[in-house]
Amino acid sequence: MKKYFAEMFGTFALVFAGTGAIVINEVTGGTVTHVGIALTFGLIVLAMIYTVGDLSGAHLNPAVTLGFWAARRFPARSVLPYVLSQLTGALLASIVMRLLFPKNQLLGTTQPAGFPVQSFVLELILTAMLMFVILNVSTGAKEKGITAGIAIGAVIGLEAMFAGPICGASMNPARSLGPALVSGHLENLWIYIAAPVIGAVAAVGACRCVQEEGCCAARQKP
Repeated sequence: MKKYFAEMFGTFALVFAGTGAIVINEVTGGTVTHVGIALTFGLIVLAMIYTVGDLSGAHLNPAVTLGFWAARRFPARSVLPYVLSQLTGALLASIVMRLLFPKNQLLGTTQPAGFPVQSFVLELILTAMLMFVILNVSTGAKEKGITAGIAIGAVIGLEAMFAGPICGASMNPARSLGPALVSGHLENLWIYIAAPVIGAVAAVGACRCVQEEGCCAARQKP
C-alpha cells in the first residue's frame, strides 16, 4: 500500500501546487505570471520524483502509468490501483482548493483557448514528447535519479511554458479530471483524457524506433 499512498500524495502535491499557482495568479491579478505557473509544474514534478521515485516510481499521471504498461515495464495488475491512487490525489487537491478559494470558478481546469481539435493534437504531441523522455531516462517503471528528475521536470516546465496558453499543457488526465469534477466544467474533459493516453502509447512506438534494447524489452516490477 505504500507505493499507492506515495502516488496519491505525489499527485496531490502536483495538482495542489500547479492549479494553486493558476488560481493564485488569477486572485492576485497576475502576480505569479504564466512563466511562474509553468515553472511551478516543472519544479513540483522534479521534487516529487526525488521524494517518492524510489517508492512508487513517481508516475503521478495515468497516461504515464499506461505508457509504462504499454512498454512492458509495468504489470497490468498494478495499473488500476495506480490510476485510482492518482485520481484520488488529484480530487483531494481540487477539493482543498475549492475550500481555500470558494469563489474561483475553474480551480485551474484545463480549457482550450482555440479549436478543440487544435488542443487535442497539441496535448497528444506534448504527452508523446514527455513520455519519450521518461522512457529514456527512467529505470524500469520508475522515474528516479538525478537525470530523471531534471529531464522530466524540465520538459514539463518547457511544454507548459510554450503550449500552456493554447491548450493548458495538461499531459495528465488526473491533473485535468480533479479540477474539472470539483468545478463542474466537464465540457472539454475528453481532450485531456484521450489525447494524453494516445500520446503516451505512441511514445512507446517511437522509443522502439530509436532503441534496439532497453526501452521496451522486458516487464519489470514496480
